[in-house]
Amino acid sequence: MSELRTLYPKIEPFETGFLDTGDGHQVYWERVGTRGGKPAVFLHGGPGGGCGPVHRRLFDPALYDVILFDQRGCGRSTPFAELENNTTWDLVADIERLRRMAGFEQWLVFGGSWGSTLALAYAQTHPERVSELVLRGIYTLTKVELNWYYQFGVSEMFPEKWERFLAPIPEAERSNLMAAYRKRLVGDDPKAQIEAAKAWSSWEGETITLLPEPATSDKFHEDRFALAFARIENHFFVHGGWLDEGQLLRDADRLSGIDGVIVHGRYDMPCPARIAWQLHKAWPRADFHLIEGAGHAFSEPGILDQLIRATDKFAGKADT
Repeated sequence: MSELRTLYPKIEPFETGFLDTGDGHQVYWERVGTRGGKPAVFLHGGPGGGCGPVHRRLFDPALYDVILFDQRGCGRSTPFAELENNTTWDLVADIERLRRMAGFEQWLVFGGSWGSTLALAYAQTHPERVSELVLRGIYTLTKVELNWYYQFGVSEMFPEKWERFLAPIPEAERSNLMAAYRKRLVGDDPKAQIEAAKAWSSWEGETITLLPEPATSDKFHEDRFALAFARIENHFFVHGGWLDEGQLLRDADRLSGIDGVIVHGRYDMPCPARIAWQLHKAWPRADFHLIEGAGHAFSEPGILDQLIRATDKFAGKADT
């Protein structure tokens, strides 16, 4: 068996800037690789997670011309942790603005976790603009998926972490934890807000890898990161992503002309493997890789290997 593929070397952007959305947001973007290479866009998770230097390294810089950006309200975008004019469809519009700004006719769209949700929403809205899709940790924002992670399901796998997630919420409000968290995350009490944000964010940070991985989870405990992450994620999830129930699987036929790769960990806790399997069945044109011995994070060795192989393949590199 060939060696597992890993990240490309560290790289700095050759261009950065801010996209004025026209409705109060300034979206930070950066461009890496080689100008004139294969166009691609990277969609980070959360929502509210932001992109980081490590995400630049998923693409061969000699072959790709990649746009990465911090979605509204998070990372370097402003205003920080803002919920106004911050919906799935606002983000889809931002992706199109960035494509036009870069002068790309089509581009490869790469998204993991919430990024896979956003990638599907974008590709189903603008299929003619998508050359390929690379998706990891499939999430379609249905009620079943949300309840599995925020009400009952993953709670059974991580009882000690679940207890910490429950701690900021009185027992009388625990029948709807997303709503109880929203009350605190948008409330006027700064202390309660940050307590709730850190509990919400830490729950995710500590359950996305198969084994504990402090390098991945540590940032989820930081006040600033947690505030944007929890506020924006909860905002999107309480509203069901402004999607019809089951919409992204329902409309998977719109992807029929697009080549793709689906990569999912067998033991992905936030995103049940069944959803990835259903997308595979609805979109058979995409290659499907269910990675044994892996959780949710893209840093899991088997997941990262398939993601790098996917970006290499779509850039015309032979598999080794």
